Amino acid sequence: MPVAPDFPPAPDLVAPKRALISLSDKTGLIETATALSQAGVELISTGGTRAAIHAAGLAVKDVSEITSFPEMMDGRVKTLHPKVHGGLLAYRDAPDHARALDEHDILPIDIVWIDLYPFEATVASGGGFEAAIENIDIGGPAMIRSSAKNHPYVSICVDKAGMDQVLAAIAERGCTDLALRKSLAAKAFARTAAYDSAVSSWFAGQLGDDYAERKTVGGARLQTMRYGENPHQSAAFYKTGEDRPGVATAKQLQGKELSYNNVADTDAAIELVAEFDAPACVIVKHANPCGVAVGDDLTAAYRRALECDPISAFGGIVALNRRLDRATAEKIVEIFTEVVVAPEVDEDVIEVFAAKKNLRLLVTGSLPDPLAGGQVFRSVAGGMLVQSRDTARITAADLKVVTQRRPTPTEIQDMLFAFTVAKHVKSNAIVYAKDGRTAGIGAGQMNRRDSARIAALRAREAAEGLSLAESLATGSACASEAFFPFPDGLLEAAAAGATAVIQPGGSMNDKAVIEAADQAGLAMVFTGVRVFRH
Repeated sequence: MPVAPDFPPAPDLVAPKRALISLSDKTGLIETATALSQAGVELISTGGTRAAIHAAGLAVKDVSEITSFPEMMDGRVKTLHPKVHGGLLAYRDAPDHARALDEHDILPIDIVWIDLYPFEATVASGGGFEAAIENIDIGGPAMIRSSAKNHPYVSICVDKAGMDQVLAAIAERGCTDLALRKSLAAKAFARTAAYDSAVSSWFAGQLGDDYAERKTVGGARLQTMRYGENPHQSAAFYKTGEDRPGVATAKQLQGKELSYNNVADTDAAIELVAEFDAPACVIVKHANPCGVAVGDDLTAAYRRALECDPISAFGGIVALNRRLDRATAEKIVEIFTEVVVAPEVDEDVIEVFAAKKNLRLLVTGSLPDPLAGGQVFRSVAGGMLVQSRDTARITAADLKVVTQRRPTPTEIQDMLFAFTVAKHVKSNAIVYAKDGRTAGIGAGQMNRRDSARIAALRAREAAEGLSLAESLATGSACASEAFFPFPDGLLEAAAAGATAVIQPGGSMNDKAVIEAADQAGLAMVFTGVRVFRH
């Protein structure tokens, strides 16, 4: 392990004399270059960045003038030179370093502004393998890391926000301080780490290596939150490089900042509502759906979803899979709702929601594809779990009838609807559904029998709220996201009024469960697919 040199203490204040700028996105370049030039800072640049600065009438040196070496190999080699990295890495107050600068005619560089080749954007836009390779920046990360390592003297900026901080410091007192340079260095190392993570993840994907020996995840902070799941926990929200519509990519049109729980619940809601082709509404509370329905239009879908469990829906998340219209919006604001999310909204919807200042309105632009691959992550002490996204979708052709009575076409539709919802309910999950809406949902219990009972209770309460004589579960289909280990849970479903059951099957007690279904007159099908959600 290298021993730290016995350098003199780092200075607090550094008055910059020289800046190196190399940008792919040149937004704000000329204003920044002008401000630096007016502050007496000499400008060094490369390629198109240098040309843009020169065209603005500002004095700027090409890197080749510093290195006495031309740019070559289609721009692959231009800044990888001792006169560049020596100027970045030299510890100015160390006698040996100062002597090396003088002997080799190396000019110290005090400010660096680099934004890296747009590798992530190239991949996101569908660029091919060769295009992605050519957009892997080599010199940029090297200069960023050299500058960040030598933060006692160098201000390294990887975005316009960092450059603005440096300009503000120069404008205020003609120099930067050590605290700012440390902050910029930390941000710079995070940027190169995320960049390398994007490259390594993409390359592993090209090789079909979904679970590489080393796994990294890069994220850009979207929001620092007031607190996490509870007020005594801190939290922040980060966006990864995954190109998937959802809460991380949504545009917030109004309302307070999203909380940690808002984000988690909204993600659950939008992922479920995207499963349906017909106009659909999902209402989520504490990461579980409490009402799900399809309808002829969004207004009908919302009304039917709300009727499933209006008590739990209070303060919930409403997700829609169509453009939100005014009529539906006027219904939504009749009760307290935390978040409404839809792919698009009509202009007059904003007018309706304006009276509810705290209601968050999100627009995603499109819906996530339930069948698209990808990976999901979960932290554990000292590590993380990584798995493929659950893209299971069961159709009528996948069903295996295991009882004496075959399900009717209507029961098959209800079973498929119920199983789709169960895929998004915390295990153990039981869902009763009828006529394109949930009748009762039981989630997150330690045994399946209790989930069946809770779902039945919800169905009875919903019927009472609608002044119906029979439970909503009467004549419903019951979905279990995993097999029934014993007949007791299935018998609870029959007692609730379910006439058909859909479950994965595969238990050692399948025979006993099938016999119980036959005795109760139920139709039951196996999917062969389990959709646990812990």
